[in-house]
Amino acid sequence: MKWTRRLRFISAKAKLKLISLVAVIGLLLLLILILLPSGPVNENKATWLWDASIIRSDTDQIIEFSGREGITTIFLQIQRGVDAEEYRSFVSAAHQQGISVHALDGQPEWAYEAGRSQGMELLNWLDEYNAASAPEEKFEGVQFDVEPYVLRRWDVEQQQVVEEWSANMEVWVAEANRQNLPISAAVPFWLDSTPGPGGSDSFSRWIIERTDAIAVMAYRDSGEQMYELSKEELEQADELGKLVWIGMELGDTDEGDHLTFFAKSEQEMEDEALHAASLGSEHASFAGLAVHHYEAWVHKRTAMADDENR
Repeated sequence: MKWTRRLRFISAKAKLKLISLVAVIGLLLLLILILLPSGPVNENKATWLWDASIIRSDTDQIIEFSGREGITTIFLQIQRGVDAEEYRSFVSAAHQQGISVHALDGQPEWAYEAGRSQGMELLNWLDEYNAASAPEEKFEGVQFDVEPYVLRRWDVEQQQVVEEWSANMEVWVAEANRQNLPISAAVPFWLDSTPGPGGSDSFSRWIIERTDAIAVMAYRDSGEQMYELSKEELEQADELGKLVWIGMELGDTDEGDHLTFFAKSEQEMEDEALHAASLGSEHASFAGLAVHHYEAWVHKRTAMADDENR
């Protein structure tokens, strides 16, 4: 009789332990499900290629590197010293590998009323170029990188610069739309807290409303910080049905090591990039990561390979 009671007591304690264990496992699984992205991670990547002259000799290397790194979009600067035929050859080679090439240009002064014509020169050149090109040779978009905040005038009359910048963008967007050419803008992360034209609350929202996509220069050496700096733009673009690239910096900079992966290990860079992409993939607007810039990316991969071979 005593043994029977003892067995029942042990059995009851075992049941309680089992129930507790199941509850703990259930909570852990729930936590994992909450922390993990609800869908697949968007691992598309873009990159800025500033020195267009290298397409003359390095097209094969650029295309091979892009395929290896998962680059689906290249923002290629338009330089007057590069012939249209050289652009056609490169764009066609990229197109054959499923890589979209967007024309890229811009200067800080383009934000001023006097700089409007320079943006139009770019768009007029693109109109003529695409009209004379085969489908596989055409640029599939245009990106404006206009950064007037590096100039002194931004500090003394910011709102007036915003008014001129936005007026220029209205004209450029209208022309891009006439050409059926997707248009994007590279913007700093803090533009979401900068008043827009006409007293609007957020200049970033104003830009997102008018363009097809933006690339947020959310330069930090942490995937979570990159995402957090882009989060408001992602939410705005979710609402507006537009696209957002989260920018990451690989180049050397004198503005602080926390802005770049230049001094980080290859594994750290990969881990943080994946983390940023995982967080970004929670948003329908997330286009992928935009890496600044191609030459810095190649340099980093080459340097890492050299270190491994020593």
